[in-house]
Amino acid sequence: MGSPARLLPGLIATAFSIAPASAWAAPAPPPPASPDELLSRPVALIVVLALVSIAPFVFMTLTAFLKISTVLQIVRGAIGAQNVPSNTVVMALAAALSIVAMSPVLDRIADRAQPVLDHAGERDTAAMVVGLVDAAREPMRDFLFANASATERARFLEAARSTRPPEQRDRVGDHDLIVLIPAFMVTELIEAFALGFAIYLPFLVLDLVVANLLMALGMQMLNPTQVSLPFKLLLFVAADGWGLLSRALISGYRPG
Repeated sequence: MGSPARLLPGLIATAFSIAPASAWAAPAPPPPASPDELLSRPVALIVVLALVSIAPFVFMTLTAFLKISTVLQIVRGAIGAQNVPSNTVVMALAAALSIVAMSPVLDRIADRAQPVLDHAGERDTAAMVVGLVDAAREPMRDFLFANASATERARFLEAARSTRPPEQRDRVGDHDLIVLIPAFMVTELIEAFALGFAIYLPFLVLDLVVANLLMALGMQMLNPTQVSLPFKLLLFVAADGWGLLSRALISGYRPG
């Protein structure tokens, strides 16, 4: 896995790849400038700020963060401890696991983006952004294709073609981002809910056992959820739940 400094260009390039071309295209390319001069240009600064602002959205939807964060939220609900761990901790853990899972893709993007960043001073703003988009597009496309199910790809390919006139439907393929992005997101949610169901069952059984015991002992006034909470925590810790779950979530992705 690459270092954080090595992965940073990949994250930036991934955000660049989602921005529409009209946001950064310039009618006439200016002369080459140094990196400091690029950021001193108003248009370049606006483009950079716009791309940075959409980076969290890209990270939450087009990476492993979508499934990992959903599963961790389900686990917290299954245990029944209110706001423990806190939402901030859950999101931070999901982000850390997502970076580990995405590291092969980010390394590929960083390798492709490094020549563009090395010659940033010799290019105008539009040319640099085009280079970063090209560097991120194919690794991300391969990742989305590898981790989107064939069923969802076919579903959204048909949906994308159905919105176009008959003579334009052949222009849409199963490798287009307009097909891969929703197919990947739906696949992630389906897998997250399936995994969440498997995680929920043991805790549900434990709740039922505790509720029946309390009823048999004539202690109906006690809340079964509160009584079973210590046993749920003990079961999850004894089974090394956090470690096993984290490893399963990370290893469930193919770089493409």
